[in-house]
Amino acid sequence: MPILSAQNILLRFGGPPLLDNVSFDIEAGDRICLVGRNGEGKSTLLKILTGEMEANSGDIVKKAGLKVARMIQEIPAHIEGTVRDVVMSGIAQDGPHNADAEAILGKTGIAADALYDDLSGGQKRRVLFAQAVARAPDLLLLDEPTNHLDIPAIQWLEGIVTRLNCAVMFVSHDRAFVRRVATRIFELDRGRVRAWDFPYDKFVQFRDQALAEEEKANALFDKRLAEEEVWIRKGIQARRTRNEGRVRALIKMREERAARRTRTGNVSMQITEADRSGRLVARLTDVSYSYDGAPLISGLTTEVSRGDRIGIVGPNGSGKTTLLRLILGELQPDSGEIRLGTNLQIAYFDQMRTRLREDKSLIENIGDGQAYITLNGVKRHVLSYLQDFLFSAERARGPISALSGGERNRLLLACLFSHPSNVLVLDEPTNDLDMETLDLLAELLADYKGTVLTVSHDRAFLDSVATSILAIEDGGNVFEAVGGYSDYEENRKFREKERIFAEKESAKNRILDEKSNNLSNVAKKKKRSYNEEREFAALPEKIEILESKITEIQANLAKPEVYTDAKRIVELQKELADLNAELEKAYERYGELDALGG
Repeated sequence: MPILSAQNILLRFGGPPLLDNVSFDIEAGDRICLVGRNGEGKSTLLKILTGEMEANSGDIVKKAGLKVARMIQEIPAHIEGTVRDVVMSGIAQDGPHNADAEAILGKTGIAADALYDDLSGGQKRRVLFAQAVARAPDLLLLDEPTNHLDIPAIQWLEGIVTRLNCAVMFVSHDRAFVRRVATRIFELDRGRVRAWDFPYDKFVQFRDQALAEEEKANALFDKRLAEEEVWIRKGIQARRTRNEGRVRALIKMREERAARRTRTGNVSMQITEADRSGRLVARLTDVSYSYDGAPLISGLTTEVSRGDRIGIVGPNGSGKTTLLRLILGELQPDSGEIRLGTNLQIAYFDQMRTRLREDKSLIENIGDGQAYITLNGVKRHVLSYLQDFLFSAERARGPISALSGGERNRLLLACLFSHPSNVLVLDEPTNDLDMETLDLLAELLADYKGTVLTVSHDRAFLDSVATSILAIEDGGNVFEAVGGYSDYEENRKFREKERIFAEKESAKNRILDEKSNNLSNVAKKKKRSYNEEREFAALPEKIEILESKITEIQANLAKPEVYTDAKRIVELQKELADLNAELEKAYERYGELDALGG
């Protein structure tokens, strides 16, 4: 039995309905991704499910006592209190204290007494997620939950969401996140919701087949309609009487064709390319840079060549934008040398953000007061250019303050691509863009003849675009990997396994060497007794068992179901410390008995 049913939800703001008699069921345990183009009404539908917004007609039928919580897309600019205050704020109104609230607070990885207003955007997003989960909802609604999160935080979120006991419905354009989390897909398209009861990749396959069949059926319908229009024109001229049934059928076909809603088109993007840069774009030699005494970049040596498409990744606050500015020569390093190439014309996505004028129309922002712009030698009217980015004439003449997040990012790309460049710098370009536009952007960048530097937390986008990755790791060390993000991740896991193995071997050898050196200076005054001989013979097996247990616990600590469980982590870490202490004593005792001789 469904925990929530939407029945014939209709919402209209003027023009075609935003939601056109939408109906669907949500079952307990569902993890549903709500997908659709920017502006289709996904966030609006979530608000209707929580009761924050009313539809023109239709019903939301909920199971008795159903609790719904929603994490909003926008991060509030100001919330009074500490992290604990924010996370716990919804519990009192929803019922008795939730024991899981303390656990989810611990899983944020943020100090409970830290002030919310002092946190970064990514940290605030984690706190708001914890706040929603702490309410112990039966249905959790998440609107773009991965925005502002770095990749480790997104993976943290994946681990928690897939283990929640409640149903989850979320909006996301992060394809990797959707693939790992969603068990069902709801597609909002032209005011209707179609439910697909399988994961994302299978949904794409069947969706594309359904669209192809729809296009074929529409073409056949349009052909029949054209034939009937020809018939009736000839019939009027040739006969006084006509087949009235056929006339009525034609009128119905006309009405059906007029009511048909066409699918939103795709963005048509082109980059205005400047003359080629030199082969060398930038060369960094042993570059280091610190901020407030903390190293952000340490000893980086790398070269950026014309045509490279480099993805820059790292945790929030690790210095990704700083690395971009060093590569571009906008910052001087504390040490090391940066050499820039010749004939560089740089278009910087983040700089375009700051120059948008909120009180001006889209046309005024793009054209700077001019009616025409020149793209790759071709003169285009600004309005026509904006229509390539799916902005209607009415929308293009309105202020940008009325744009949604996805529309704003499309406008930013329109601004960026209208300026000639041979180096594109994109700092988080994927936030709020729908998947179709992301695909087109990736294809465009793949065909771009210049150089691309992009900071992104979207793993699927990086896999599509990047030919190499610069990853900022611990201590400001920058690791360079060939390929996309998945290639870097595999390399990182391999290096981590090697590091753990090397540390383990080093510790074991160090202990043995220390005991051997200490005992070599002690004269062997007596042989082992009968009981000591038995103890000596049993110690190798005991040491092997202890090492096996330690290895097993270390493997468990790396599992998502463990590292997202604060209580279990504490238990395993204590057990690991006890086993290590016991192993050290066993090695020490083995050395003592070995020195005695048989």
